[in-house]
Amino acid sequence: MTDISAAGHEFTRPKQSILTASANMKRRNAAEVRFRAYGLIAIAVSLAMLAVMLFTILRDGVSSFHQATLAFPVELSAKTLDPKGNRNREEMAKVTTVGYQKVLSRALLAELEARDIGLDGLSDKDVGELISKDAAGQLRAEVLANPDLIGTTINATVLAAGRVDGFLKGRVTYETAERDNQITPDQLRLVEKLQAAGIVASKFNWTFFTNADASDQRPEAAGLGVAFLGSAYMMLMVLVMCVPVGVAASIYLEEFAPKNRWTDAIEVNISNLAAVPSIVFGILGLAIFINFAGMPQSSSVVGALVISLMTLPTIIIATRASIRAVPPSIRDAALGVGASKMQTVFHHVLPLAMPGILTGTILGLANALGETAPLLLIGMVAFVDNYPSAPPEGFLDPATALPVQVYSWASRADPAFIERSNGAIIVLLVFLVVMNVAAILLRRKLERRW
Repeated sequence: MTDISAAGHEFTRPKQSILTASANMKRRNAAEVRFRAYGLIAIAVSLAMLAVMLFTILRDGVSSFHQATLAFPVELSAKTLDPKGNRNREEMAKVTTVGYQKVLSRALLAELEARDIGLDGLSDKDVGELISKDAAGQLRAEVLANPDLIGTTINATVLAAGRVDGFLKGRVTYETAERDNQITPDQLRLVEKLQAAGIVASKFNWTFFTNADASDQRPEAAGLGVAFLGSAYMMLMVLVMCVPVGVAASIYLEEFAPKNRWTDAIEVNISNLAAVPSIVFGILGLAIFINFAGMPQSSSVVGALVISLMTLPTIIIATRASIRAVPPSIRDAALGVGASKMQTVFHHVLPLAMPGILTGTILGLANALGETAPLLLIGMVAFVDNYPSAPPEGFLDPATALPVQVYSWASRADPAFIERSNGAIIVLLVFLVVMNVAAILLRRKLERRW
């Protein structure tokens, strides 16, 4: 006899089978189904918004990777380009781009006449306007680099004007040309004839990755070359300045620092710095590095210092989390066999924490690559059409960065710059995806099980 039966309690048969769901159970099951549905809806909405964003960027930016060009023979007359006939670069340099533009215009007119393509009432000036204003500068640089070209006829492939490029891409139409002071419907009809004759064609735009920025009159010549170098210089300096300092600070705070109010204050401030808006770091960099220290404005080194201040807390937090994730038994085992504290940390803890450290570092650098606000405040939004020198002198030269170049192009009125800003966003997204994939692959390769 059990105590319960002795106390006079008797078991009673449940009124409802446990195999039949009660009202409370039905409500719980319904709540769980609703919660799952809410989660799926939230994910679907997020993916839909991401798809819309990517579709919009790709739709407006893919065309920037193709550019309209004109291909025709050009006679480099010595009478025009080298009147004295000395083949002296200093004397030849006195011929400006205006003279080379005339050479290109005459060559295009001669090609039209040779192919019996009518001008439909267009003047010689109207035909010359189909050629980009940047083409004369490119031809001049080519001739000055090789004076032996004088007196010969070359098959030149030059950039077409921005409106011609827009017409081939469908951005410019006959209706918009009637209201445009840079192109006329008659010029567009001539472009169609040139396209049919093979003189005008759209080719892959390699210069988009190599050219520097261009003025508002030459949007077809604008490129990301200076932005690439500026971003590369900044990321290199951020890597050198942030990773050693961040990892060393994390090791000290996590493994060696005494637990007192001072270390608590440091930890709180590191967490607060990670949450400070990026524009505040830009104001700090403007006040300290430029106004106080007198460092050159728009330089890569100032941008790297500002980005380093912003990225350092992120790297410290990620590194500390990786070190803290190593089981204490690893430390106890190492100390138990006679290893010192330093040997325990560097021979056992750090190798196990390395995947997380590398992942946090790469993600921190990827986040820094996309920062714009602090760079705007230190002047990197300025128009820069000269490539910075090789390091270390190039760190002090004016430069720009990929996200700042996107902002600069998006703020201009010409639709060709809007197209290029979307193309630059695609390039930036590719870099960020590559960095994130690299972080995942490194983590999987170096991850150890215990």
